[in-house]
Amino acid sequence: MTMRGLGRYIWQEETEAAMKPEDDDRPKKKIAHEIGADLSLVSVEELRERIALLREEIARLEADIGRKQASKSAADAFFKR
Repeated sequence: MTMRGLGRYIWQEETEAAMKPEDDDRPKKKIAHEIGADLSLVSVEELRERIALLREEIARLEADIGRKQASKSAADAFFKR
């Protein structure tokens, strides 16, 4: 292998290593609540905050269900099922 080829190989290894997700320096998103997690050390206030977050997520999911049902109904009407 020539020096030129060796340099390209080292650069490729360094580039691939730099692209690995575990080396990402961006801050990780904090998990607000993990289903089934131990709650014994969680304060009452934090439990209330988690409940509020979960209610917001439920509302978001229900809204998406509504949009998808409306889309399916429109498609069914168009194709006269």
